[in-house]
Amino acid sequence: MEYKGASAYDQSEFFSNYMKRRGRQDSPNNAIEGPIMFELIEDVLDKEILDLGCGDALFGKELLSRGAKHYSGVEGSNQMATAAKVNISSLNGTIHLASMEDFHYPANSFDIVTSRFAIHYIEDIQKLFHNVHNTLNENGKFVFSVQHPLTTASFESKKSGDRRENWIVDDYFLDGERKERWIDEVVVKYHRTIEQYFRALTKVGFQIVDLREGTPKREHFSSEEEFKRRQRIPLVLAFSCVK
Repeated sequence: MEYKGASAYDQSEFFSNYMKRRGRQDSPNNAIEGPIMFELIEDVLDKEILDLGCGDALFGKELLSRGAKHYSGVEGSNQMATAAKVNISSLNGTIHLASMEDFHYPANSFDIVTSRFAIHYIEDIQKLFHNVHNTLNENGKFVFSVQHPLTTASFESKKSGDRRENWIVDDYFLDGERKERWIDEVVVKYHRTIEQYFRALTKVGFQIVDLREGTPKREHFSSEEEFKRRQRIPLVLAFSCVK
């Protein structure tokens, strides 16, 4: 069976295994992508924040601890949304059980919109970026990360296992649906090039002010071996944009 969007996270075994992987100190989320996102988002004091594909909202909990005025998380998985509500239960935040595609985006309502490793599950990014642009206040910021296109182009190299020693990059300019075997299930992602992300953002009116490809930094890793392994190929693509 294959899963689209957030549906895989409603499978109990998948959810449990994902949370264990996600919690590792040296996971790409924690050692590479997380520090980049906080750096790009910068000051959150008194900001209204919308987080698309918020997962368990531990990110939102951290943003609120840094002074965000209010946090709104959008999550399509029931299990993830339940975990998110628990994590921000005593804080100034709201969790919406909805997909990014179906969420109602109120006009001119947020200072920052963010999304971490979720937009590569969305087929129509042009519509999504239009909605994000519309829901931001004037001069609002959109900061998001996706799986780097070099890794979504082809999953052929994964046949040797998750800790593959060689990477195959193929069909890079053939955008569209990809099916990846991940945590013993098949999940559907959407591959697009860096150029396509750039053009989709600028088409709706965003100004791109920064772009990162996840250069690893030694201080974020507990393992020298893992740090060296992550220097081989980019896993993260992150954009910072303003309205």
